[in-house]
Amino acid sequence: MKKTIQRLHLMRGFFVFLFMISSFFLQARDLAEIKAEGVLRHIGVPYANFVTQYTQGNKSIEAGLDVELMRGFADHLGLRYQYVKATWANVFTLLNGESAHYKNKQLVIGEYRQPIAGDIIANGATILDWRKQVVDFSDAYFPSAVWLVARSDSSLQPIIPSNSIEQDIKQVKALINNVDVLAMKYSCLDPDLYNLYNTGANIILPVRARKLNEMIPAILNNDAESTLLDVPDSLIALQKWPGEIKIIGPISKDQRMAVAFRKDSPELRNAFNLYLRQLKKDGRYNQLVKKYYPSVFHFYGDFFTPQKKG
Repeated sequence: MKKTIQRLHLMRGFFVFLFMISSFFLQARDLAEIKAEGVLRHIGVPYANFVTQYTQGNKSIEAGLDVELMRGFADHLGLRYQYVKATWANVFTLLNGESAHYKNKQLVIGEYRQPIAGDIIANGATILDWRKQVVDFSDAYFPSAVWLVARSDSSLQPIIPSNSIEQDIKQVKALINNVDVLAMKYSCLDPDLYNLYNTGANIILPVRARKLNEMIPAILNNDAESTLLDVPDSLIALQKWPGEIKIIGPISKDQRMAVAFRKDSPELRNAFNLYLRQLKKDGRYNQLVKKYYPSVFHFYGDFFTPQKKG
């Protein structure tokens, strides 16, 4: 009798396991399944002007470059748009059903699991080597890099640019020995990505969850003398706090941002790339960028200029 009960428990556990696995894979879907359901689920972390959220009465309103881009893509496919709010810590979990993050200079997958909640990540996601192991990226649609930014009263002084980005990065890293530098795990501002612990800098990580757009207010509040910041947030910060901050120089080489897809959604990715190329070709994409990042054309004009075929 005891053995029979044990077998029943084992069988029940096995069927529960099969159900969990089948449920996980049934949630993964490509373009055909998305069209059949009639909704495109956009996963987005509120960040810079890519994804913004505000309340209007009792209603939550989403806006930003990526929100407009995804709404347009959904309309292009004849689908209803749905926004799925995420954080930098769980954004890949919502897409793939299992967590993925960069820890101790290596990719860690599967520490946490949950049902898949969306189809596309679009929030100015930087293309990083470890992320390419987790998702497939679209064509690049926005330029970026990580800079060191300091308060205007800091003793740190902007470097004199050379003809070499590698040399410029070395100059910046040489300045931050014993300097407080604010950074953020799980994002493109992760200090492990740029070997910042080898510089002698005092790396400060937030003791609570912090948004990227809170990095500048933190250093203005004297939480640290300087912070890592990427290009989009830096452009916004320079406009929002004129005269209160200064760009010291680059911490990374040039980077690119793109939309992220599950690796089993190639048709959805292809459909988006075709849509994005059409927007770029007819000028609608540049108009959209100009609405949210007008100054980016002064810094990265070549990126947004159509390449002539010769």
